[in-house]
Amino acid sequence: MLLTKYMKAAITYEDVLRIERFPVPREALREAILNTLIHRDYTNTAPTQIRVYDDCLCIANPATLPEGWNADTLLQPHNSEPPNPLVAGVFFRAGEIEAWGRGIQRIHEACQQAGAPLPTLRLEAGWLWTEFRFGQDYLDALARRPSTGHMTVENPEVTPEVRLVIMLDQPMTRRELQEALQLKDAKHFRKAYLLASLEQGLVEMTIPDKPTSRLQKYRLTAKGRALRAKQTGKA
Repeated sequence: MLLTKYMKAAITYEDVLRIERFPVPREALREAILNTLIHRDYTNTAPTQIRVYDDCLCIANPATLPEGWNADTLLQPHNSEPPNPLVAGVFFRAGEIEAWGRGIQRIHEACQQAGAPLPTLRLEAGWLWTEFRFGQDYLDALARRPSTGHMTVENPEVTPEVRLVIMLDQPMTRRELQEALQLKDAKHFRKAYLLASLEQGLVEMTIPDKPTSRLQKYRLTAKGRALRAKQTGKA
């Protein structure tokens, strides 16, 4: 929900592949939320707070650290001492966490791999704050591009029909096309990509008199081949 509703993604294309880059890497965000569930102080009835601002995301959690620990301790290699061992055990058996106190390290690794700033930790009055600052390159990308809903369009000329035409270099089945475009939603693929391309005369069926045939494939029309040549420089 954070990624799809509350944070915007900067979008780029590599050939026909759509690349969404969020200000907080998915793996880091996932690990931070798991840590929140496992390490929070459930004797405190206040809810965990997650706040999304224009330039950062903050997670505030009621937490009690082991004696002698502070926020700096969490940034160094340390033993795993979850205050809620039963909760931690559930996530460990499900394969969601490790048993060696590497949660913060895994967050840092995910941020470093994505080129995102490392989060900061601070402990205030029994609350542990984790703050993810958004990188300047990400903020600059948002400032340069028009917003459409929760995402930022990096190349508005690459429409669904264009992506399909570029990918369709030989006759392919509906499933092959959907997989090649890395689209999971079959309904969305059919409406936004396949039907739109058929309606515009860019694509045609190989068995037009049997549209529901299990052997049905799709190929480019002359118009589709011309568009593909224009986009790729290849006939």
